[in-house]
Amino acid sequence: MAERTSVGSVVALVLPLLLCEPRAAYPQHPNLRVSSPNSTDPNETTISINPANPLQVAAGANLSYHYYSLDGGISWTEGILSSTLGVAGDPVVLFDALGKLYYAHLSAPDVGDWLDRIVVQRSDNGGLSWDDGAGIGLNPPRDQDKPGLATDMTGSPFRGNVYLAWTEFDAYGSGNPADSTRILFSRSTDSGTTWSAPVRVSDAGGNCLDRDDTVEGAIPAVGPEGQVYLAWSGPDGIRFDRSFDGGVTFGQDVFVTSQPGGWDFDVSGLWRANGLPTTLCDISDSPYRGHVYVVWSDQRAGTGDTNVFLVRSTDGGQDWGQPVRVNDDLTATHQFFPAATIDPTTGVLCVLYYDRRATSGDATDVYLSRSYDGGATFESLLVSDSPFVPDAGAFFGDYIGVAAWERKIHSIWMRMDEGNLSVWAAQLTDTGAVVDVSAESLAKGLTLLGAAPNPVRSSTRLSYTLPAAGHVTVRIVDVQGREIATLVEGRQEAGAHGVQWNARGQPAGVYFCRISAGGATAAGRLIVVR
Repeated sequence: MAERTSVGSVVALVLPLLLCEPRAAYPQHPNLRVSSPNSTDPNETTISINPANPLQVAAGANLSYHYYSLDGGISWTEGILSSTLGVAGDPVVLFDALGKLYYAHLSAPDVGDWLDRIVVQRSDNGGLSWDDGAGIGLNPPRDQDKPGLATDMTGSPFRGNVYLAWTEFDAYGSGNPADSTRILFSRSTDSGTTWSAPVRVSDAGGNCLDRDDTVEGAIPAVGPEGQVYLAWSGPDGIRFDRSFDGGVTFGQDVFVTSQPGGWDFDVSGLWRANGLPTTLCDISDSPYRGHVYVVWSDQRAGTGDTNVFLVRSTDGGQDWGQPVRVNDDLTATHQFFPAATIDPTTGVLCVLYYDRRATSGDATDVYLSRSYDGGATFESLLVSDSPFVPDAGAFFGDYIGVAAWERKIHSIWMRMDEGNLSVWAAQLTDTGAVVDVSAESLAKGLTLLGAAPNPVRSSTRLSYTLPAAGHVTVRIVDVQGREIATLVEGRQEAGAHGVQWNARGQPAGVYFCRISAGGATAAGRLIVVR
């Protein structure tokens, strides 16, 4: 946002073999500096992968930086975005299914209102060059702020549509009770050339102070049949709305969850922090296809303990479950600035965030949490090579970025380097292997969802789903079929489960997890490394 000062059955059984460990353990995926040494305090990072050519990755940062990679994130080129309409930050980049790239940002004209419209520019060559852009939402004297983008990559009648949501202020920063904010929405049916007149989404508004009682954070998501979903924060927590006609009309707001302490809160070492939500929907062929998710952070545990949460809807956003904590630490520390995505090819949920679980003071790491069971459980890994200490005098902005496609996860964030902000990225690979399973097992819906981490250095967590209650056995065996450990032996209820295997003391090599339940069996490969 602006800153005034500058289970049902499954059709396949897959055990993801996660080659994701702390950077020191896997130097083939190092942290890479994206911003040039000459850049000036870039912040609010965003990233997207081209589904038509996954080697093309694009990113952006405040106020007008754009970055592109043509080799899958191994190397990056930096540029400065320009438009006759002005470029004033809050960047969002997004590829559509055809490989067209969009960059949404605020406008800063030479005269008139400070934030007079949202601008969306397009590149047809992966970010090497850009058009001048289209302006959306000009409505003087009101201010337009904090855009979010989505595109329809499904087989729906709305395939190819590009969607834009944002907050309109009657007067940014005004304390006048007569001034308010609202969530607006526009769509493009011609690849961003023209945009529809804005429609109001939020039934209730908020104030204009750019704080807890302001409605903000609307990032659209698209469902399997082209539904448009979006959630936002405001005076009474997080609310949600949806469209079934490609964004032409919306319904009544639905209450999702409370956000204790509000969405604007303090984190030591930062100018400011927020917990604004991200809306996601699974359009993959996973067992969780069509599920809608909202990810956010808040301080319900206390002002010194910020956590990241997820809530899920299995009926298209009409009803919502209970919040699940994403960060799996046992510390009373800060986890903040969550960025979330779903790999459209696998349905794996990925949440990137800053984390202080393993540091002291304000020293900050970057972690990634993944869920292979539709947000029921999460496994976390360290992404950053080393922690950094932020400076409250440097404006970090309000968000970082993550994108996933075909088991490639690209993360991007900011860190302090010798008193200046810089942008860094890491690419993680999430490889998969089909496990041994009979046709009878597939029909019975026994699902071994994942092992994380894998390869295993000390321990790993196995996740699985049972279609019905009954006797369950989970064993670890070596390549000769000898039993190494029995992890589960007894009755369990239907649904998602997880169990930890401590591999300390086991020689390096290949092992198998074998799960038996209800007459079905499955096995997944584990690799122990030393």
